[in-house]
Amino acid sequence: MQIITTITVNQILTESSKKQLFISFQERRQQLLKEIDQLKFEMKRMEKMKKYPVSSINTYFEKEIEKRKEKVKLLEFQIEQLDLLPLGSELKEREIQGLIDVNIGDNWNESLLNRKITVKDGIVVDIK
Repeated sequence: MQIITTITVNQILTESSKKQLFISFQERRQQLLKEIDQLKFEMKRMEKMKKYPVSSINTYFEKEIEKRKEKVKLLEFQIEQLDLLPLGSELKEREIQGLIDVNIGDNWNESLLNRKITVKDGIVVDIK
């Protein structure tokens, strides 16, 4: 019988993967900052249209802007932590769904549910 389970994908930190992560964090940060600017612009535009009450417009847009500011703070924290991590560290990159075979006599708690793939510079180096 086959069942679907969650498999953890870990990445071994190398100089090139560290650089890629840094670039990825910076790009997401820049995108969020652009979204904040766009939301501010849209808020002013909506206020000038006078179609909706100003208080509800401000409440909605301030909430959306605050969400993005929190994400920016989180990304800045992740960038700081990335600088501190030594090369060779394992980072949890993502979780994926996969099929596994279950047979009579298998140990349910150990090997079946704790699947892990380790990747180094985009190449699978270990499957457990």
